[in-house]
Amino acid sequence: MSASTLKFECFDQLDDEICTQRIIAAKHSLGKRAVILAHHYQRADVYRHADLTGDSLKLSYLAAQTNADYLVFCGVHFMAEVADILSGPQQAVILPDLAAGCSMADMANLSKVERAWRELAEVLNTDETVTPVTYINSAADLKAFCGEHGGIVCTSSNAPKILQWSFAQREKVLFFPDQHLGRWSGHKSGIPLDEMTVWDFDEPMGGLTPEQIKKARILLWKGHCSVHQMFQPQHILRFRNQYPDGLVISHPECSYEVCQASDYVGSTEYIINTISEAKTGTRWLVGTELNLVSRIAEEFKPQGKIVQFMSPMVCMCSTMARIDPQHLAWALENLVAGNVVNQIKVPEEEVKLAKLALDRMLKIS
Repeated sequence: MSASTLKFECFDQLDDEICTQRIIAAKHSLGKRAVILAHHYQRADVYRHADLTGDSLKLSYLAAQTNADYLVFCGVHFMAEVADILSGPQQAVILPDLAAGCSMADMANLSKVERAWRELAEVLNTDETVTPVTYINSAADLKAFCGEHGGIVCTSSNAPKILQWSFAQREKVLFFPDQHLGRWSGHKSGIPLDEMTVWDFDEPMGGLTPEQIKKARILLWKGHCSVHQMFQPQHILRFRNQYPDGLVISHPECSYEVCQASDYVGSTEYIINTISEAKTGTRWLVGTELNLVSRIAEEFKPQGKIVQFMSPMVCMCSTMARIDPQHLAWALENLVAGNVVNQIKVPEEEVKLAKLALDRMLKIS
């Protein structure tokens, strides 16, 4: 860090409106040298400054296609890692607040996955019988693990297709870190529930017997999204009792029971597009992050569509919300001053292996 680096402490107590003006000024100074990316779950006072918006993988690909020197990712850590993997060596990926992580991604780390792989090898010939599949919501070293072991990455929209590919390679799948996406995708692929078994990473052998491991087609990592687990079937039942003609749409990170009770299930992009294409006057109950639901509720209100958040409790992605106008202004003004702060740099060996897993995904989806 150079002597001229601006300290965050000088920004921490700034009024939001002052930050807004300084962000606009910094963007003007940087011009096309910097691109601001904002995930759909970002808070409104940050999202408003984005040059590109979308889900994590879409943003990374869009950013890599730009000529910008700086990719300022308003999302969480694993998203910035994917952007670094896919972007050019001349581009620097910046995460305005390094504390913006993902609780689900943190539930599967490399040491736990490697231990699970070793334990599975006591029962199975893992290299011949198990395909490791990681959700894109995971650390770069887990994507690299999949690349090294003949595995693959999936997204919330292509997971069923990825499972089909995985079963064509080997008879079983180790799916991490989100058990709910794995279970719903397995269900969509025709796998019976009793052939999908939860691997508890805190227990020896995942808390399973050799017989249970041998029977399982999909071993589901005991991970979940803290936001999507809040939604319950009774929320849907209450809505249907009140609005019999209403429609329910949920993200596949929700529980199997919530997905099963929904009319539509899909990714954030799918949710937005489905409601966008719906008839005027329709009413929707949406099971995904609050910032996104609030945003599309306002967007589609002029079309006579009513969009409601599924849970009666306020639940938003707290780690995503760590990126605020103060952190964004700090990161941008440092770039104006010639300082790159909070750069996310994936080690070169991890980049090669992770890209193998990502390329496999892209080839089939």
